[in-house]
Amino acid sequence: MHKQPGKRVLIKKGIIILSLAFAIYLLMLFAGHPLAIEKYYSEGLYPVLCRILHPIFNLFAFSVGDLLYAGIIVYLVYALVRLLAFCFKKRFLQAGIFAAGMVIGVQVAMLTFYLFWGMNYFRPSAAERLNLRDSTFTKAELQKITTILIDSANASRARVTPADLKQSNDSIYNTAVKAVLKLSGTSNNYKTYSPGIKPSLLTPLLNYISTSGYYNPFTGEAQINYQMPVFNRPFVACHEMSHQMGYGPEDEANFAGFIAATGSGDRLLRYSAYNLAVNEFMRTVRYTDTVMFKQLKTRISPAVLADFKAERLYWLSYQNKLESLTSIFYDNFLKANNQPEGLATYNRMVLLIMAMYRKQ
Repeated sequence: MHKQPGKRVLIKKGIIILSLAFAIYLLMLFAGHPLAIEKYYSEGLYPVLCRILHPIFNLFAFSVGDLLYAGIIVYLVYALVRLLAFCFKKRFLQAGIFAAGMVIGVQVAMLTFYLFWGMNYFRPSAAERLNLRDSTFTKAELQKITTILIDSANASRARVTPADLKQSNDSIYNTAVKAVLKLSGTSNNYKTYSPGIKPSLLTPLLNYISTSGYYNPFTGEAQINYQMPVFNRPFVACHEMSHQMGYGPEDEANFAGFIAATGSGDRLLRYSAYNLAVNEFMRTVRYTDTVMFKQLKTRISPAVLADFKAERLYWLSYQNKLESLTSIFYDNFLKANNQPEGLATYNRMVLLIMAMYRKQ
């Protein structure tokens, strides 16, 4: 008598699972049409969601998304223990019902992720939207633009005062928000809605997985690692708020963050952007021409080189096996979301900046 209701529950959950799977399938079919994504999602539904979510979650000084993630982790541990307990007691019907509920939860999370923000991964590229030709470059072009960026980093670093490097995190966040709002006013391609940046409650964990910041697609909050070197924080804040603009791929968020930061009048913010750009460009130069790399490295000022060393030592002090595991996970996550180069996508910012300088 007690088995029949349980079987009915399992069948109902099975129907829900199939229905949600079909909905996800339809969403992925839609993802294959970038122009439609741009018109109906990125310029249609997404701005509406931003106008609702951003003002609401900006009311909280802390990251609601961090608490959400912490709660999910606790629940998953509980769910695993309960599922094992059902199996150990040979209550397989209850185990099946419980597992089906977990599958439904994962499917709902996937749909929420893509509807709230993730479809931005599939819109036309920033190069197309900004009319930038980012496909190829010559060694001479790479050397020229890297030289320009090195000179800009050297000059902006020389203007940074000891007081700038002692700024509070709140001051850094406010400056980054102003820079993003300023950029938003220049073009619809950088339109943003109530941008904001918050210190991540999970910063101690972020250190151990070498993460400088992240965007929470469920709450629309941009979070930053508030302990990393101070000269890195301003640019990372702009990068994460670029995700709020609807820039999904990491190279595009880097590029939009670079445009916002270099357009600011703040000394530390401008240097933070050029510091990141030189780092990315020098990595590309090293893989392209080692002789050129050695020549350009001598052009970087001692102060900038010292900052590169300080940043490297900071992350090395937290390096562990957990970082390798999370890197593999995130690499595959990016590849599954229209970024076939995975973690190497961050470095594709070089192509966009080169295209911008070439256009100018």
